[in-house]
Amino acid sequence: MRIIAVTSQKGGSGKTTITGHLAVEAARQTGEPVALVDTDPQGSLSDWWNEREAEQPAFARATLATLDADLATLRDDGFRTVFIDTPPAITGAIQVVVQKSDLVIIPTRPSPHDLRAAGKTVELVERAGKPLVFVVNGATARARLTGEAAIALSQHGTVAPTILHNRQDFAASMIDGRTVMEANPKGRSAEEVAKLWLYVNERIKRLPVKAHFKSLPTTRAGFGNRPQLPASVVAQPAGL
Repeated sequence: MRIIAVTSQKGGSGKTTITGHLAVEAARQTGEPVALVDTDPQGSLSDWWNEREAEQPAFARATLATLDADLATLRDDGFRTVFIDTPPAITGAIQVVVQKSDLVIIPTRPSPHDLRAAGKTVELVERAGKPLVFVVNGATARARLTGEAAIALSQHGTVAPTILHNRQDFAASMIDGRTVMEANPKGRSAEEVAKLWLYVNERIKRLPVKAHFKSLPTTRAGFGNRPQLPASVVAQPAGL
């Protein structure tokens, strides 16, 4: 099981949107069980998930205090990929999540404020010794600042070759628990998400194989408000 944290200390960077979209695309392309974990007190990801009709991705009600055990439960239940959304600040919560992750995605909008804010997130990830990928998000097509942002970020880490552009369909699809792949599957935004997941998946495949989490005696990770398969059953992807 691979754990992907999506984090940035800058609010409005698009963490929740990217987390939800990548999780759905991962389930679509791999046909494997995918789970979401929301550690942001605002609960935007869980609000979005509760609006969804599709069964995939599943939503795990994990807590920071029991994160090791909750992730072990997800692994034992057959989940192959877990995406974790984080709060918009450098907090103890982010540190805990980063430590448990295999890969950290840092969404960054192409603006001076976002570029400056990325530094502290990078420092945290580097201290934890985790690989990171910047995702340029909310970009304006053919804007010079977008290219300049990618160049600036590349001095601090790997930048995903796919840029997510600022389009209304991203926000519109999140209102009712969908993604751009479901709302407008032939659109440019859906194409960008698909390409981004392919890149992230290739990065995941190149990561070293790690030891399994040791299961700890604890309450099993709970799932969201919508009816779900029991935790002991591997979830099957819904037809999207």
